[in-house]
Amino acid sequence: MKILISDSAFNDLEAIKEHYLEERVPQIGIEFVVEIIKHIETLPTNPEIGRKVPEFNEKNIRELIHSPFRIVYLNEERSVHVIRVWRSGRLLNLTGTLTNEKI
Repeated sequence: MKILISDSAFNDLEAIKEHYLEERVPQIGIEFVVEIIKHIETLPTNPEIGRKVPEFNEKNIRELIHSPFRIVYLNEERSVHVIRVWRSGRLLNLTGTLTNEKI
């Protein structure tokens, strides 16, 4: 099973690093990104480990919680497609947009 990472998820990871850089603790941002990637790497062998995203309640839209972040992914037949990495406090609405909150 392949892991695919969307541009938006990649940008989310970059934003996490940038946020902690701005807070003058860049090592924390780097550590979060490394640990999130390690968490994502567990998905090919355990694609259903994440819960259904409550806002969508669809079997194939799942999330891992890597506190304080949500790793949202599509569990597809031959791949896991990571679509976003958000702060846990953010809520999705049914159109897939976010409430206006900074990382």
